[in-house]
This record gives sequence, structure tokens and C-alpha cells, in this order.
Amino acid sequence: MSTRVIVRRGLAASFLLFGCTLGWAQSAPSATGGRAALLPDFTELYERNSPAVVSIDVTQKARGRRGMPELSEDDPFYEFFRRFGQVPPRRGPEPETQAVGSGFIIGSNGEVITNAHVVDGADEVTVRLSDKREFTAKVIGADKRTDVALLKIDAANLPKVAIGDPDKLRVGEWVVAIGKPFGLENTMTAGIVSAKGRDLPQENLVPFIQTDVAINPGNSGGPLFNMRGEVVGINSLIFSRTGGYMGLAFAIPIDVAMNTVSQLRDKGRVTRGRIGVQIQMVSKEEAEAFGLGTPRGALVNGVESDGPAAKAGVEVGDIIIKADGKDVRSQAELPRIISAVRPGTRIPVTVWRKGAAKDLQITVAELKDDGAAPTARGKGPAAKEKAKPNRMGLVLSDLTDEQKKEASVRAGVLVDDVAPTVRGNVQPGDIVLAIVRAGTTTEARTAAQVNEILAKVDKGAAVTLQMKRGEQQFFATLRAVNGE
Repeated sequence: MSTRVIVRRGLAASFLLFGCTLGWAQSAPSATGGRAALLPDFTELYERNSPAVVSIDVTQKARGRRGMPELSEDDPFYEFFRRFGQVPPRRGPEPETQAVGSGFIIGSNGEVITNAHVVDGADEVTVRLSDKREFTAKVIGADKRTDVALLKIDAANLPKVAIGDPDKLRVGEWVVAIGKPFGLENTMTAGIVSAKGRDLPQENLVPFIQTDVAINPGNSGGPLFNMRGEVVGINSLIFSRTGGYMGLAFAIPIDVAMNTVSQLRDKGRVTRGRIGVQIQMVSKEEAEAFGLGTPRGALVNGVESDGPAAKAGVEVGDIIIKADGKDVRSQAELPRIISAVRPGTRIPVTVWRKGAAKDLQITVAELKDDGAAPTARGKGPAAKEKAKPNRMGLVLSDLTDEQKKEASVRAGVLVDDVAPTVRGNVQPGDIVLAIVRAGTTTEARTAAQVNEILAKVDKGAAVTLQMKRGEQQFFATLRAVNGE
């Protein structure tokens, strides 16, 4: 189907002619002595690779309303339903919806890659080659988490693409896309790599390649080539306020896609690893609070009871800095590293705890694609007379035994109110579990104790608090807001 957009709006496609003056690039003397500076020539790349790029047409039959029978107008029950404002679908040929996308051949035996969202819900998938031959494709498998699908057509001796190494891509390097934007087959567009390893909301398993290549609806699933004619990515997403190209396009790195394809080919589905932790980003202030120095790794704010990490000894407040032999440079990298591990594999993990590195061994479990459970929220605190905000701008009170039981905590202090000047992820009803400073963690037992600790913080200094909100734990960093 059409290229996914991060901001989805309705799209009214139209073709416009722009009056403009076009000029060929002129030879310009270079700084090294008069050699002509020319724009790159894409002609050979196109001629060599366009035969391996395919158009994909998807047909999906419209589904009638659930529970409504199909009746002809002559049926006496048709009038019964109509009078109650529920006109049943008429008998006859089912209406169809159609969409288009792109893909490319990775095997001369007829294996084709495209986006999972292109073929999602399809009743029939037609693959058309550049020589106009058409084939009905079989969907071998599709993985929504990486947005990759593997198709198979009954053909042989087909041209295929060469697979490149996206790790060797450099920001500023020229790249090109070939696809079917707005149904225009075998269209080439060019641009540069704008960024690598881009994290996007709800797409934490894919380190996207960002480009400024013109990508539009219909380009979905098409290849992104480097200048050597190797596929380095699959065009998948655009950021748009209109539904069309705005200079921000995102491609799935081909190594991520080929790992998915390999599993779809072997068993028709993708298995991923998990270790049972909740994590958050490590800020500069939190790195200092935990004695880590440089912000890196993934801060553990929750450990699943009896999960793989818990069994290995991972604790809340640990910072995972290495996993499966790979450095964890940011929070986003840990899910990618772990998900790529085969379930049942035992891997080394290094955590930063109390100012020192500690090595653990974790047996990775399988990640189930059933979605995350909704976060439970506790009942709001009873109304109390508001006290004066402390040094960090928080109004705290002691937890009652009933509140401790309800929140499933042994100790903690309740946040009754938050001053408007506070900048940080804290809100009324949160529970302060501990204060973290200079690599030392102090359990929060009473409001007076916490206020006393915070009163000693210099104005403008940062303090990291271990918090609980509903069923989730996390770390929040605040700065002293007054000098009292």
C-alpha cells in the first residue's frame, strides 16, 4: 500500500506543472587546480538495477459489517433491516479496494522483498516486473515489528539486487531510490543520507536510515541503493504533514531486513529475544548520580518478577552498559541487541552498579508479539492539607500502611503536590522510593528524612529520584528550585 507517514493525514493527490528554468551543472574549477566538479551520474546504476525492482498491486475485498447477512432487495428481511436504519450488504460481487507499492528481487528463483504494511490484509498480491510480466505472489511471511514481508513468485532466472552493508554508509553519502510513487513505475529519485541509527516513536527495533530522497506513496517496500548499486535499505516511512514528501524519509537497514527474511523463509515467522526489564534513557545528571560519568547504557527502572533478568541478578537501578558482547551506547540499542538473540541462548551482560561494573549471565527468553500490557494506575491520594514545597519543589508526605500495601512497596514517600517551577517527570500521586547521588542510593523512608537530604542540595544542583507510578518504576532527575 502507500508509504507510511509518521503524521497521517488524508491525501488528495494532484499533478502540477511548475514553470521553472532548468540548467545543466556547469564545470567549475576545483580548489586543487581546475578539474571540473560534476554532480554524480546515476544512469549506469539505474540501467543495471531497475530490472530487479518490481511493482506490487494489492487487492483487498471490502468486508461487510459484522453480523449483517447478505440479502437481495427482493428478500422480505431486506425491508425489515432497512426500516431500522441498517441496510444489509447486497448479494453480488464483493467490492474491492486496491493499493500499490514497490519491492525488489533478492533471489533469481522469485523471492521478493517489500514492506509488511504493503501486503497487510491482502487477498491477492500481483507482482509486475519491469518487462511487464505479471505474477500472482504468495506471501511467505510478514513481520510487522520490522515492517518486512517476503513474497514468492513462480519464475526463474530473474535479475536480482546486490545486498550492501548499511554500517558502511556515511552521513552525506549519495543514495537513490527506485519505486512506484503514485503508481508511476520505475521512478528513480536521489538524495543523501541525512542521519543513521534514527530512533522513531514505537519503532524501537529498527535503527532507521534517514534520507532526503524524494519518497512518496507507492515507494513503500522499494530499495534504497548506495552509489555502488547495492541495496542498503528498504524505503518504509516518511514524515509528512500533508501525506506527501517533505524531505524526511526513513529506510529499514537491509541487514535488519535480511535477518527477518531469513527467519520468514525458514519458519514463516520471526522469533525475538527478551530479558524482562523496563528501561529508560540515562541523562547526564543521572550518569553523575550513579557515578557513571559519561551518559551511556540503559537504566533499569523495572525488573519482571521471575523473568530472565531477575533470575540472573539484575536489579532496579542497574545500568546495562554491555550485552551479548556489544556496547550499549543508548537505551534504544538494548532492545535491538536482545531481540536479535535466539531465545534460549545464554549471553553475557555487564551492568553498572554502585559505582562499579558487574558481569552477569542471562538466558534470553522469547518475546511474544501480544503487545504490552496496559499500565495499571493506583488510586489517587486522599486530600490533605498542603505543606510547603521542599528544596526540589515537591510536597511530600508519609505513606500509610494501607497505601504501602496498595502500592506493593516496603517503604517510600508520597508526592502530594509539585510546584509549577519543577521541570521533570514527577506528578502528584507518584511515590519516591530512593534518592540517588554520587553512586549512592538511599532508601526513602519518611518525608522528613527525604526533605532533610534534599535541603542539603546546592541551588541548581541535580538529584535523581527512584519513583513509582502505578505499576511502573522509573528514575526522574530534578534540580533544586530555591535556595531556602
